[in-house]
Amino acid sequence: MKKYKIASMLMFIHGAFIEIGGCLCCIPILVIGSDKFDINQYFSFIVPYFKDNMNLMLIMGAIYGIVRIIGAVGLWKNRMWALVLSVINCIITMALMMFLLPAGIMDGIFATTALILILMQYFGDKKIIEM
Repeated sequence: MKKYKIASMLMFIHGAFIEIGGCLCCIPILVIGSDKFDINQYFSFIVPYFKDNMNLMLIMGAIYGIVRIIGAVGLWKNRMWALVLSVINCIITMALMMFLLPAGIMDGIFATTALILILMQYFGDKKIIEM
């Protein structure tokens, strides 16, 4: 049970501070105007479409953050649906982390650590084949 709590805390920190906090920090730049701030100098995207649509990226990041927080709270309360939601969220983050660099590295660290803790707690000491 302790590993679920640690994974839940990691996911909450990731969702609240990195995902939603990052989105909230970029809103003033978009309101004032990106011509005064070259926001692309701080973010490096592999896919140019992301660089051209930063406002959509912020909305998507906020959605990921909200879903991650919902999963974290549910996992903290020991709900099975939250376990599945958290595993799905971590796997999707691992698949998408390479498109946003260098922030994707931190996403990967948080998501993979949480996923490993969740799987270790769920499967415990079970062996693949019992002999």
